[in-house]
Amino acid sequence: MSRPSAAILLTGSELLRGVISDRNASHLARELERLGIPAERVLMVGDPLADIVGGLRELTAGHDLVITSGGLGPTHDDRTVEALAEVAGVPLVVDEPILAQITAWTDSVAERLGFERSRFKDGNRKQARIPVGAVVLGLAGTAPGLVMEVNGAVVVVLPGVPSELRRLWQMAPAHPLVAPLVARGTPRRRLMLRTYGIGESHVADLFAAAGGDPDGVETSICARNFEVEIDIRSQEGREAAGQALFERMEELLGEHVFADDERPVAEIVLALARRRGLTVATAESCTGGMVAAELTAVPGSSDVFVAGVAAYSNRTKHDLLGVSDELIDSHGSVSVEVARAMAEGARERLGVDVAVAVTGVAGPGGGTSEKPVGLVHLHVSSTAGQSARTMQWGGSRSDVRLRATAAALHLLREHLVSCP
Repeated sequence: MSRPSAAILLTGSELLRGVISDRNASHLARELERLGIPAERVLMVGDPLADIVGGLRELTAGHDLVITSGGLGPTHDDRTVEALAEVAGVPLVVDEPILAQITAWTDSVAERLGFERSRFKDGNRKQARIPVGAVVLGLAGTAPGLVMEVNGAVVVVLPGVPSELRRLWQMAPAHPLVAPLVARGTPRRRLMLRTYGIGESHVADLFAAAGGDPDGVETSICARNFEVEIDIRSQEGREAAGQALFERMEELLGEHVFADDERPVAEIVLALARRRGLTVATAESCTGGMVAAELTAVPGSSDVFVAGVAAYSNRTKHDLLGVSDELIDSHGSVSVEVARAMAEGARERLGVDVAVAVTGVAGPGGGTSEKPVGLVHLHVSSTAGQSARTMQWGGSRSDVRLRATAAALHLLREHLVSCP
């Protein structure tokens, strides 16, 4: 039998207005790819009932599996379940056991927060109304996930809150209506190369030089997090061709390749330091602690990362990191010399083996002809030596800070790779 097709329906006028950003489609797409049922389409619609009905009719007519996100709450504009019933041509009925579960949950909330229980009554009853023929997948808070066959397609209805969606989605692949589709899925073998310091167009040229995709292999080249990723997916029986392309690209990309997995660069940095028994600290000016935040976001970082200093003003550069006033007066706070002094001061004063420093002009003001907005100096100091880099970028203040953070982590990574 052929591989099933899948689509994702996102509902919510707040998405269309840009009030919130979607975090569910990418998660569901990854999950579907893992199951061997790649998402062929993502459709976003607003809250009006007619829009959701139209989206469901369109997707169920062309796909075997449709997953919806959002519109399961207690308010008037949560209409996904109502739309599902209309498309299926069936009435909504109150599921008493589900109503009891929802009421028990809201009663506990009311007791904990001192609310009147009755304030939840109407919303609870609304959320317990289920289309005839639908099966409750599970409950996340007060939102019941549903599974239902509609127009020959299996529809999985999930809440829009990302944590709730992920919790309920875990139950879906084993559901009796979904499991047969999963059994027809054909997962592709995935190989990845992550690069830094090379442009996307250059990578594309190297890909062409490598011969491009052989039959049964699909490669995507994507600039993400100021890196360029090469993602190679091979169909069943074409794994050898995918492997050969991977090896050829790895050879052509050379030293720009730094990973073949999805670990954040901060996690890679910490693993390198841990392997060498080294401790790390940061000294940051224009990034204001963003490098330290990336490192400490990794679970278990405390055995490597010691401290971070956000020395934004010249006074704190002097008082906390020991950067001399004379050095700042002579070269300016944004300079190669001050970046080195910050890194060396952090290493000495915080008692670590390796320290990385960042100083620059993030903008939008503060730039000069000699030191324009986007100029950033980076420095790593360690017991093994020094590494420095100066970079100049365009873009907004946020762009400069994010790029500087990534550049500092990669300079730190490169330095640690070279450490004995």
